[in-house]
Amino acid sequence: MKAVVQRVAQASVTVGGEQISSIGRGLCVLLGISLEDTQRELEHMVRKILNLRVFEDESGKHWSKSVMDKQYEVLCVSQFTLQCILKGNKPDYHMAMPTEQAECFYNNFLEQLRKAYKPELIKDGKFGAYMQVHIQNDGPVTIELESPAATVDPKQLTKLEKQQQRKEKTRTKVPSESSRERNAPRSKDDPSASSGAEGDVSSEREP
Repeated sequence: MKAVVQRVAQASVTVGGEQISSIGRGLCVLLGISLEDTQRELEHMVRKILNLRVFEDESGKHWSKSVMDKQYEVLCVSQFTLQCILKGNKPDYHMAMPTEQAECFYNNFLEQLRKAYKPELIKDGKFGAYMQVHIQNDGPVTIELESPAATVDPKQLTKLEKQQQRKEKTRTKVPSESSRERNAPRSKDDPSASSGAEGDVSSEREP
């Protein structure tokens, strides 16, 4: 799990020209969820965000107080593009958790934040929507957070990635044939003949 945490004077989220969420001074958190994330990574990120000391204390000493110490607000925005892997110059998002699973995970993340802090001070955008996020960075202060590497076998991780790639391919790929059938000559009029072109395996979701 990855997060970009910005100390803000104010921040808001607009969808379709309508402002759906806003905060005053506090933190704006862009959160990217990966395939291998579990409850362990979720809880780690919640603790880090709420205890990150990026605010000054009453005497003006910097890096002394957390968002909870100051009773400031937190605006969270789901940001799957943080899980980008570049293939050349093209972003690839196969390591991002699939949409349906990620939405449930993200909602759980918000629930845990609210339980650990004050529910009314935790705001969020709209999962899966095309959003405009307006951030007035205070400082500027931007902190990158990443949960500890999960104790996942690299082979298992590769397997998860391949499974996600196969899901993307099955949208356009015809059912597999036996090697004998694949090698058999095809008539031009045979409707099952394949051009051999594969679908693009990269995820093409809107940010």
